[in-house]
Amino acid sequence: MAIITILLSIASIVLLITKLKVHPFLALLLVSLVLGVASGMDAANVISATQEGFGGTIGRIGLIIVLGVMIGAFLEKTGGALVLANKMLSLIGTKRVITAMGIIGYVVSIPVFSDSAFVLLSALNKGLTKKAGLSLAGTSVALGLGLSCTHALVPPTPGPVAAAGILEADLGIVMGFGMIAAGAALAAALLFAHKVAAKVDIAVDEPDEEATPTPTYVPSLFASSLPIVVPILLIVGKSLSANLGGDGWQGRVNGFFIFFGEPVIALMVGFMLCLLLPKKLDKNMLSTEGWVGKALTDSATIILVTGAGGIFGKILQNSGVAATLGEALTSSSFGIFLPFLLAAALKSAQGSSTVALVTTASVIAPLMGSLGFTGELDKALVVVAIGAGSLVVSHVNDSFFWVFTQLTGMNIQTGYKLHTTGTLVIGATAMAVVYTMFCIVH
Repeated sequence: MAIITILLSIASIVLLITKLKVHPFLALLLVSLVLGVASGMDAANVISATQEGFGGTIGRIGLIIVLGVMIGAFLEKTGGALVLANKMLSLIGTKRVITAMGIIGYVVSIPVFSDSAFVLLSALNKGLTKKAGLSLAGTSVALGLGLSCTHALVPPTPGPVAAAGILEADLGIVMGFGMIAAGAALAAALLFAHKVAAKVDIAVDEPDEEATPTPTYVPSLFASSLPIVVPILLIVGKSLSANLGGDGWQGRVNGFFIFFGEPVIALMVGFMLCLLLPKKLDKNMLSTEGWVGKALTDSATIILVTGAGGIFGKILQNSGVAATLGEALTSSSFGIFLPFLLAAALKSAQGSSTVALVTTASVIAPLMGSLGFTGELDKALVVVAIGAGSLVVSHVNDSFFWVFTQLTGMNIQTGYKLHTTGTLVIGATAMAVVYTMFCIVH
């Protein structure tokens, strides 16, 4: 009955989102409340679980999501993301355009949403592709898949941050494992782009010069790198210095990272460094109508969906459904593949990687003990396994599928052949790496 209850709940969420076009936040909230009542919880306990699930989840990760989105907004609006892209291109070489675009996507999508980043880098991609005399298919697939790798696997992108918060995983360890899995997925993406996508002939349209004007000022490479590099170093530093202590220099180093390596503080430092990016900091950039206001609006949806996912998980836990399901699954042979398969099913069914990450993490969180995922390394690997599943597969119910096909001029059939198949390749590759790391840890 526990398994049937979970399956019906997930099916209801997918049906509400895909068929009835209900917002994911409302779908998760409604199903959570119905699940609580149907499982025999009284009204007081349902209300208590709802408040605890929402408040506890948002309390842990709400500010992290907001700050991450604001950093991405400043990098996008000031041209800092393009500066990073052009520098990587110069290092890799314009003759290796497919490889360059994949690596550019891998780096840029750490702070910037993949949809926005693809739009931002589309003109650069088309210009380089035309100059190199290549098919747009190969370079675009490399860029799109490179963006997807880190979007689903590496914090501070909101999806992995939300999953890590729900599962109470160490963000520094998640970053380390996520970058390894995303790096392997990128290698598979580049191989797919070179061997499969590049053979599909798609010509480059003449770029619209007025649509993509050259900015009069762009920040330096050093300034553009700081908002990404510094928070990552601080967060990873906190994880690495956890065993340091005492009254000497080790204790001082540990004390420094305990404060500045806390994800909220690290990302606040990153945001403060973003203020160095504009030529002149205008107060309107920080206003309700400016860049910060737009970033807060964009992050609100992610935060609400994440909070609703927290409610779903808390209802599962307090109702006893999770415990019963955990006992049933303990004897199963799925292991670390369980979160991957659940996330993959949710991603394929409703399209959003973030919703797949949040919902899967909410279902898995109450089961972690029963499944034996109790250590910090286990928690981080489960987060990355969920991220790998949230890549499989992107198709017509995913907004990124349409951004990709419309900007490249691909029809739906070609989009399925290249983009959808490509996301299957990178998701499966990332999961293979997660399984390998899990075996090494154990």
